[in-house]
Amino acid sequence: MKYSYYPGCSLHSVHKGYDISCRSVLNCLGCELKELEDWNCCGATIYMSIKRTTSLAIATRNLAIAEKEGLDVVTPCSSCYTILNKAHKYVKNSEELLDKVNACLSEVGLEYNCTVRVRHPLDVLINDIGLEIVKLHLKKPLNGLKIANYYGCQIVRPDKGFDDRENPRSMENLFETIGAEEVYFPNKLRCCGGMLMTTYEDAALKLSEEILDSAEENGADCIATTCPLCQMNLEAYQQKINKKFGTNHHIPILFFTQILGVALGLKEEELGLEKNFYRCEKLDEIYKGSLVNESL
Repeated sequence: MKYSYYPGCSLHSVHKGYDISCRSVLNCLGCELKELEDWNCCGATIYMSIKRTTSLAIATRNLAIAEKEGLDVVTPCSSCYTILNKAHKYVKNSEELLDKVNACLSEVGLEYNCTVRVRHPLDVLINDIGLEIVKLHLKKPLNGLKIANYYGCQIVRPDKGFDDRENPRSMENLFETIGAEEVYFPNKLRCCGGMLMTTYEDAALKLSEEILDSAEENGADCIATTCPLCQMNLEAYQQKINKKFGTNHHIPILFFTQILGVALGLKEEELGLEKNFYRCEKLDEIYKGSLVNESL
């Protein structure tokens, strides 16, 4: 299986651990990722609220480059995934918008014909590779690891995509297949505060604190996330949250690909685990354990 790969700005900078682990895991499971040549920022969410046509042209440029490869484009970042999907939907459903966007793209010798599928790595793992193949590659079952699976507010909304909008189960199914235990986590779709951390910090800190509290209250060893911004807010601000609310949160926030990579027997440097602020003791125990050849 071969895919175009759009890492986005975040994975090429502060969230290299997600980039490294995503590439390593998918490669281990037989997927070839070809990074888009000369990709640009998707524009994130702010562009669409300012200049619609410009924002669509910026995002669609990446889709036009991917279209030339004739491959689905995989993007791990929740914001990139949402923006690229939204751009595709808007121009596909409006001939007027598509004409305006293509007029912009023509200036750099590109055209978009709305044939690209934008995919999240979790979607690829579940629906292309399949849980049985993941299980065949299992080297270190995650027995005893209790995970709070946190999707955040973007990858399953607003339209139904690869999972249910109100009760997604992709990560639960993935991790239960390789031995981990799901904890009760009613906050799995709650917003972490997003970019409010740079504008209304108090509100964002409260939102993040509620997510951390829910995970720890229900006995999670770690939180698994699919989103770089969620990972940053929940991990990097824990000390500030503790100071503000008098709490004592010290829970690891890991990308789901990092946790999966440990189960697949990949090396720490192949997963970027050293880039995280907090270590997960239970996951470290599994990581240091002996390899197994048999599946569950």
